[in-house]
Amino acid sequence: MLTAVDHVQLAAPPGSEDLLRAYYVGVLGMTEVSKPPVLAARGGCWFRAGAVELHLGIEEGFRPSAKAHPGLRVTDIAAYAARLEAGGARVVWDEGLPGRRRFYSYDPVGNRLEFLV
Repeated sequence: MLTAVDHVQLAAPPGSEDLLRAYYVGVLGMTEVSKPPVLAARGGCWFRAGAVELHLGIEEGFRPSAKAHPGLRVTDIAAYAARLEAGGARVVWDEGLPGRRRFYSYDPVGNRLEFLV
Protein backbone atom coordinates (compact mmCIF):
# COMPACT_ATOMS: atom_id res chain seq x y z
CA MET A 1 0.00 0.00 0.00
CA LEU A 2 1.33 3.44 -0.91
CA THR A 3 1.63 5.83 2.02
CA ALA A 4 3.59 8.85 0.75
CA VAL A 5 5.99 10.12 -1.88
CA ASP A 6 9.51 9.65 -0.52
CA HIS A 7 11.17 11.96 -3.06
CA VAL A 8 10.98 13.22 -6.62
CA GLN A 9 13.98 12.90 -8.91
CA LEU A 10 14.68 15.44 -11.62
CA ALA A 11 17.52 15.32 -14.11
CA ALA A 12 20.27 17.86 -14.72
CA PRO A 13 23.24 18.18 -17.07
CA PRO A 14 26.78 17.24 -16.03
CA GLY A 15 28.60 19.99 -14.13
CA SER A 16 25.46 21.85 -13.03
CA GLU A 17 25.66 21.09 -9.30
CA ASP A 18 26.78 24.60 -8.25
CA LEU A 19 23.91 26.20 -10.22
CA LEU A 20 21.47 23.76 -8.62
CA ARG A 21 22.77 24.49 -5.11
CA ALA A 22 22.47 28.23 -5.67
CA TYR A 23 18.84 27.83 -6.74
CA TYR A 24 17.49 25.10 -4.48
CA VAL A 25 19.28 26.36 -1.34
CA GLY A 26 19.70 30.08 -2.05
CA VAL A 27 16.42 30.80 -3.83
CA LEU A 28 13.98 28.08 -2.71
CA GLY A 29 15.37 27.90 0.84
CA MET A 30 15.91 24.14 0.87
CA THR A 31 18.77 22.37 2.66
CA GLU A 32 21.23 20.15 0.82
CA VAL A 33 21.19 16.54 2.00
CA SER A 34 24.37 14.46 1.86
CA LYS A 35 24.16 11.61 -0.62
CA PRO A 36 25.49 8.17 0.31
CA PRO A 37 29.10 7.88 -0.97
CA VAL A 38 28.25 5.29 -3.65
CA LEU A 39 25.61 7.67 -5.07
CA ALA A 40 27.66 10.85 -4.55
CA ALA A 41 30.21 9.45 -7.01
CA ARG A 42 27.55 9.79 -9.74
CA GLY A 43 27.23 13.56 -9.19
CA GLY A 44 24.03 15.47 -8.65
CA CYS A 45 22.53 16.84 -5.42
CA TRP A 46 19.69 16.14 -3.02
CA PHE A 47 17.65 18.83 -1.28
CA ARG A 48 15.04 18.84 1.51
CA ALA A 49 12.54 21.27 3.05
CA GLY A 50 10.33 19.68 5.70
CA ALA A 51 8.80 16.53 4.19
CA VAL A 52 9.69 17.59 0.62
CA GLU A 53 12.77 15.96 -0.87
CA LEU A 54 14.04 16.59 -4.41
CA HIS A 55 16.90 14.64 -5.97
CA LEU A 56 18.73 16.09 -8.95
CA GLY A 57 20.52 13.35 -10.86
CA ILE A 58 23.07 13.91 -13.59
CA GLU A 59 22.01 12.81 -17.06
CA GLU A 60 24.17 12.87 -20.18
CA GLY A 61 22.31 14.53 -23.05
CA PHE A 62 19.92 16.19 -20.57
CA ARG A 63 16.87 17.99 -21.97
CA PRO A 64 14.31 19.45 -19.56
CA SER A 65 10.75 18.22 -19.98
CA ALA A 66 8.26 20.76 -21.28
CA LYS A 67 5.40 19.41 -19.12
CA ALA A 68 6.63 17.07 -16.36
CA HIS A 69 7.06 18.72 -12.97
CA PRO A 70 6.68 18.21 -9.23
CA GLY A 71 3.80 20.09 -7.60
CA LEU A 72 5.03 21.69 -4.38
CA ARG A 73 2.64 23.11 -1.78
CA VAL A 74 3.65 26.38 -0.17
CA THR A 75 2.31 28.77 2.43
CA ASP A 76 1.89 32.47 1.56
CA ILE A 77 2.21 31.85 -2.15
CA ALA A 78 2.52 35.56 -3.02
CA ALA A 79 5.49 35.96 -0.67
CA TYR A 80 7.08 32.79 -2.04
CA ALA A 81 6.65 34.01 -5.62
CA ALA A 82 8.27 37.32 -4.61
CA ARG A 83 11.16 35.37 -3.04
CA LEU A 84 11.75 33.49 -6.29
CA GLU A 85 11.57 36.65 -8.38
CA ALA A 86 14.01 38.41 -6.02
CA GLY A 87 16.36 35.46 -6.55
CA GLY A 88 16.19 35.92 -10.32
CA ALA A 89 13.75 33.08 -11.04
CA ARG A 90 10.93 33.46 -13.54
CA VAL A 91 7.42 33.15 -12.08
CA VAL A 92 4.48 32.34 -14.35
CA TRP A 93 1.06 32.49 -12.67
CA ASP A 94 -1.56 30.04 -13.94
CA GLU A 95 -5.31 30.30 -13.34
CA GLY A 96 -6.16 26.99 -15.03
CA LEU A 97 -6.83 24.96 -11.87
CA PRO A 98 -10.21 25.94 -10.35
CA GLY A 99 -10.09 26.58 -6.62
CA ARG A 100 -6.30 26.63 -6.44
CA ARG A 101 -3.73 29.40 -6.69
CA ARG A 102 -0.51 28.38 -8.42
CA PHE A 103 2.49 29.43 -10.44
CA TYR A 104 5.26 27.74 -12.36
CA SER A 105 8.95 28.46 -12.22
CA TYR A 106 12.07 26.89 -13.68
CA ASP A 107 15.33 25.90 -12.09
CA PRO A 108 18.60 27.09 -13.73
CA VAL A 109 18.76 24.01 -15.99
CA GLY A 110 15.15 24.32 -17.17
CA ASN A 111 13.26 21.88 -14.92
CA ARG A 112 9.66 23.05 -14.48
CA LEU A 113 8.36 23.34 -10.90
CA GLU A 114 4.77 24.03 -9.84
CA PHE A 115 4.06 25.86 -6.57
CA LEU A 116 0.52 25.89 -5.24
CA VAL A 117 -1.80 26.35 -2.28
